[in-house]
Amino acid sequence: MYFSAQLIPMTSTLYQETLEYLYSRLPMYQRDGNSAFKKGLDNIQTLCWNIGLPQWKFKSIHVGGTNGKGSVSSMLSSILIEAGYKTGLHTSPHLEHFTERIRINGAEIPEEAVVEFVECYRRIIERVGPSFFELSVAMAFDYFAEQSVDLGVVEVGLGGRLDSTNIIKPEISIITNISWDHTDLLGDTLGKIAYEKAGIIKRYTPVVIGESHPETDPVFLTEAGIQEAPLVFADQRFEVTRIAANLHEQIFEVRKKGKGRQVRRYTVGLAGSYQLQNLRTVLAAVEQLQENGWNISEEAIARGLAQVMANSGLRGRMQQLAQEPTVICDTGHNEAGIQQAISQILNIPHQRLHIVLGMVSNKDHDKILGLLPQAATYYFVKPDIPRGLPALTLQLKAEAFQLEGFIYDTVADGISAALQAASPRDLIYIGGSTFVVAEALPFFQPPPVAA
Repeated sequence: MYFSAQLIPMTSTLYQETLEYLYSRLPMYQRDGNSAFKKGLDNIQTLCWNIGLPQWKFKSIHVGGTNGKGSVSSMLSSILIEAGYKTGLHTSPHLEHFTERIRINGAEIPEEAVVEFVECYRRIIERVGPSFFELSVAMAFDYFAEQSVDLGVVEVGLGGRLDSTNIIKPEISIITNISWDHTDLLGDTLGKIAYEKAGIIKRYTPVVIGESHPETDPVFLTEAGIQEAPLVFADQRFEVTRIAANLHEQIFEVRKKGKGRQVRRYTVGLAGSYQLQNLRTVLAAVEQLQENGWNISEEAIARGLAQVMANSGLRGRMQQLAQEPTVICDTGHNEAGIQQAISQILNIPHQRLHIVLGMVSNKDHDKILGLLPQAATYYFVKPDIPRGLPALTLQLKAEAFQLEGFIYDTVADGISAALQAASPRDLIYIGGSTFVVAEALPFFQPPPVAA
């Protein structure tokens, strides 16, 4: 299908009606939880078959793992853009606008393209009955194919083996790390989770594993052996040291293990300390692409890492939203993600700590609450989605861990209360769920300038 703005007279109302149609008709994981996760690839294969098999019409990179998928995908996309390649990027979930999920060279898919895709394939959508995520994946593949991207960076949604994105034939597969998340769907051991993630390993296709772990390494080595896929562990390939950081960027020194003392220095335009691990993964992936004939210069790598937010639109990763008081948000929402975020914010100079906290219902709340500092004032909120955990329930659970605070009807109310209570030298952290961060971002955006 060719996207043509003049085929459909475009209005904002038409776009909103299209989204309402999708939201109301299609199961959505963010809203409906596990019931929206459709195991198997039948739906996405049928959908893509009916729209012309777009997944085979562009080259791709497949990025899975528990944490860091979005950051690694965004950094790779930024590097490829700086290398001169027309680069697609598919990520999920979106924070504010559906169009964030699908980008080419940083630009979001036009609203008219969303409308046109749904109108063109409405009968197929209603016959197949895909989930919201399956529909967005098919739309991304179709858009990338029609716009003739050189490479599409495709982030896995959930798991890997049965994820809707797992119908591409990538240049490389990437698995960032394995941690505890979605255990009800992926398994109750790290080995079982790793097996599901390893489902994106393709025959003869190089695979990069971001982090070694004794429980998961055998799974990846076995699956890569079965597929005869060359495998690289990024943490065994690169030694990375952070030498400077502020709330906007970090400077890293990188040495390739076993290759003398050559040191390269990179500025990464992201503040999260966990980006050290992600940087290793990205560099190992770039090395594999270079070996496969992709022309990516050292200058393109450096520019891409420095300009990652501008080039990819990545937000919500240890992002500073305001100062005096300092306000930080982070989308970390599982045990490993929260642990890294809290460790970092405790090292940010501050007088008092305020935490605006919300979660969804299907998480291991006790594991996460046990990681949070007692020396903080909490503002318990419920993200505005049906499976958001009620603020009162969260407060009662938190009391068992000596975490004290107040409940608020909305994320905005919790943020407002924290800002009123905080002094200029205080620190406010907003997190616990991607959806809490999604509601926080508009709160800190400047008002539109009057015409």
